[in-house]
Amino acid sequence: MHWMEVTEESSVLTSFYNAEDESNLLLPKLPALPKNYSTTAKIFSEEKSDEIMKLLGDVRLNALVLGGSSGFIEIYAYGMFKIATVTGVAGSCRGLCLSSDLKSLSVITEIQDSSDSEAEITYFQLDTSLLSSYLPEVTRMARKFTHISTLLQYIKLSLTCMCEAWEEILMQMDSRLTKFVQEKNTTTSVQDEFMQLLLWGKASAELQALLMNQLTVKGLKKLGQSIESSYSSIQKLVISHLQSGSEALLYHLSELKGMALWKQKYESLGLDASGIEEAITAVGSFILKANELLQVIDSSMKNFKAFFRWLYVAMLRMSEDHVLPELNKMTQKDITFVADFLTEHFNEAPELYNRKGKYFNVERVGQYLKDEDDDLVSPPNTEGNQWFNFLKNSTHLKESPLLFPYYPEKSLHFVKRQMEGVIDQCLQKPADVIGRSVHQAVCIPLYKISQSEESTPQLIKLPFLWNDKTSNIHYVLFTIVENSISKIHILRRHTDTSRSVSNGILKVEFGNFLNSINESSESRCYSCLDAHFYDDETVTVVLKESVEQEGKERVLAQLPLSSVYTDEDQDSKFIWDSAERLDERSGEIPTRTVFLENQWRVLENMKAQYVSVNGIRKVSCVLSSNLRHVRVFEMDVEDDGEVEEEEEEETTQIAAGEPEELNQPADSQDNVGGASAEELPDETEEPETSLDP
Repeated sequence: MHWMEVTEESSVLTSFYNAEDESNLLLPKLPALPKNYSTTAKIFSEEKSDEIMKLLGDVRLNALVLGGSSGFIEIYAYGMFKIATVTGVAGSCRGLCLSSDLKSLSVITEIQDSSDSEAEITYFQLDTSLLSSYLPEVTRMARKFTHISTLLQYIKLSLTCMCEAWEEILMQMDSRLTKFVQEKNTTTSVQDEFMQLLLWGKASAELQALLMNQLTVKGLKKLGQSIESSYSSIQKLVISHLQSGSEALLYHLSELKGMALWKQKYESLGLDASGIEEAITAVGSFILKANELLQVIDSSMKNFKAFFRWLYVAMLRMSEDHVLPELNKMTQKDITFVADFLTEHFNEAPELYNRKGKYFNVERVGQYLKDEDDDLVSPPNTEGNQWFNFLKNSTHLKESPLLFPYYPEKSLHFVKRQMEGVIDQCLQKPADVIGRSVHQAVCIPLYKISQSEESTPQLIKLPFLWNDKTSNIHYVLFTIVENSISKIHILRRHTDTSRSVSNGILKVEFGNFLNSINESSESRCYSCLDAHFYDDETVTVVLKESVEQEGKERVLAQLPLSSVYTDEDQDSKFIWDSAERLDERSGEIPTRTVFLENQWRVLENMKAQYVSVNGIRKVSCVLSSNLRHVRVFEMDVEDDGEVEEEEEEETTQIAAGEPEELNQPADSQDNVGGASAEELPDETEEPETSLDP
């Protein structure tokens, strides 16, 4: 993985960065999701809504680059939405870096032809000039993609909250009536049983047993309250959240369509107006389905309220309880309303029993929230609807692109999934087009990984890449083993404004900086265990002597590139054929011997193996070979008072320690990177932080 931020500046980009997002002016703010529903909804809750807005407020383009096996490389704008899918790179990705000007992508891969052959480490440089040439357009497009991606998540979580608001208790009426059909001995239908109760005020023994023993007065009251509460919650979520998110999504897709129609700017990036039009149509269909659900909720709330009020009074009379006068009043209009409800909802449906295991579908809202491909059990009745009749008889409007298609037989979940699929498909095209524009500029075989652990150190994680922010310079760090010594190599590729490219490679050896004047001046060799770029001008390395002796510890050091590249021409004298691996001509690579002076520190009592650095925070973290111990170093301490106190303290410790350590100058152990390396803190070492799982 590699994160990068664009540092390129231009008048077009600056005006875009400074301009206020028009959607903030034209669209209402999305309401926060209620936090009492789901943990997933909490990312859009009151406490978290600012974090989402901060993410969307990051206008300057940054990208996450991912590399995997089989040449798989993807670039995600703002780490959220894919803007490029790169294929055709041989081998498994082991390291990568996208330049901050978006002109090139450097990749290190491990290529293995067969399980028996040795793997080969190869450096590829890919030309991503399309991203660089259309940087303002890519930034605007990525910004829209991020908005759309966030809104899809918001709609998904709104629907999740609606599903949680719908309770299983609402199915109780359906299950009770189904059980009643299975157990009753009479041939009278359930609808007729309730109609007789409505018209004559008398119920059969079976219906009375169902109402008084199974449903009960208390249960009916609880069911009525649950339905009203649940339906009200779902209704609020649809109006305030689902519709708001859908309208915002429609706005951003319409803007994206406008961008796609500007073919001079966006056609090369793969924006397709026809595909976006299909996405807009899919969002319109989703909004229609949400409105249909609102109508069903409104109708169901009225029907259930009237039905339960009548049934509650009837059950009170059966139990010979007192009925309040205000409940006892029932007009002819109320009776007609309940009769229509019984006629429409209490029909036995044997085919429904085969599908759902029940004869009735009195509760109509839950079917819209089921995440399944089946058609609705009770779709809305459109007979007599004047608009539907008008469309049916109009040959011109039937296939009009101005009308959103309507799916009366499908659930809200089904239409939502269909919408997500169409949007993903239309936004996938730019990633494919941009990915196909990426082509290979350079391929350099570096070295082979031997299956023998002795000849190939497993101590360096793999080559690291760095792109200089001030000029078009690309660095690659890697090691090649010579005579059992792992030597660091620096490959530098320089591209000037005329696009001419020069390659240079140097081998770095470290001078005998650990010897004091009292020890033998015999030349010593140091192997590089790990290396990272600390900043644009410095490499942090972990070294060890080739022949380890007791008391000779490993070293954390800072390698300034200025000490390596003293002569501009020296690193370009070595010319190689790209068909040959560098390790095959390692002896011909120019060598630069570097003396680190005071830019190092001995890592006492620790078999250091790996290092990770953060130049911005001026911190290095060293990990031991057994992965059990870690030390953190502050690389640039500005407080001189603290430095002097630590020097005195460590000098005292060294004086009380082993005699052979007295030869090491105390100040040299405290200076890393030209300043004191204050260990943070000493307690980090004492408990020896365990990284074991």
